Amino acid sequence: MDLALLRTFVTVHRAGSFTRAAALLGLSQPAVTSQIRTLERQLGRPLFLRQARGVTPTSIGDELAHKAAPHLDALVEITETGLDDDSSLRTLHLAGPPEFTAERALPALTELTGEDGQGLALRASFGSAEEALEGLSAGHHDLAISTAQPRGALLTATALCDEEHVLVAAPRWAEETGAGQPVPALKQVPVVEVHESLPFVSRYWASVFDSPPAAPGTVIVPDLRAVLACAAAGAGLAVLPRYLCAAALERGDVVPLYEPAVPPLRTYFLVVRTGTLAMPHVARAHDWLLRSAADWC
Repeated sequence: MDLALLRTFVTVHRAGSFTRAAALLGLSQPAVTSQIRTLERQLGRPLFLRQARGVTPTSIGDELAHKAAPHLDALVEITETGLDDDSSLRTLHLAGPPEFTAERALPALTELTGEDGQGLALRASFGSAEEALEGLSAGHHDLAISTAQPRGALLTATALCDEEHVLVAAPRWAEETGAGQPVPALKQVPVVEVHESLPFVSRYWASVFDSPPAAPGTVIVPDLRAVLACAAAGAGLAVLPRYLCAAALERGDVVPLYEPAVPPLRTYFLVVRTGTLAMPHVARAHDWLLRSAADWC
């Protein structure tokens, strides 16, 4: 069987459409369509169901992708790094949320890039859980850190750690509302968030108060570190991971507005394409992050 056909097939399977796969492969869409049809004729089975928006793999398509993808990834790794002794440098492509990746994952992984790092180089990309998993599936990343657990056999997820969420604000808001007071006293406090949908505040309110938040977002900024800075400056309340605001809490820049008996938690997952842990540099980074995470919880 032609390996080029398998490579095109795996790319289509990961991309979910002939158009996106063609762009990734540098081929025309008709060429991709022709290669998939050739492979389907050789196998005597349809591999994809054509739909208005993209394609969906058949059961035989999923099975073939599950078996073939890890081996193709390994072959690509060999061709990209070369076989001579001078090509020992391995690049790890990591994707994840900006704050957690910057504050937790990257400092841990940089310990593998020194003299004892066995040639590990790092390239990081920031984005949403959906973007990280899509990029991982398409082969753009080696590892992804995600708050969403992927489904299906092509991606393998391992629980990395839990983060505790804390409701905080500048001290003056605690003085005005009375720290520890429930929902009614908090309605007067403006909200600082990362998105108009108030994902962190809404999740906290649903978990702790069993109700939606009453106040709309006053300051919306797409980075939790900026949310912390705005909250400390007095812009309003915010829900933040404890690891991110621990130093600010210790300094008194922000204070807890409410401390439930059971604080809300969010789980991070470390995700790889199934089979790629056979690659030594991916396995080493994966294991290192899991061991490092034991100190983060």
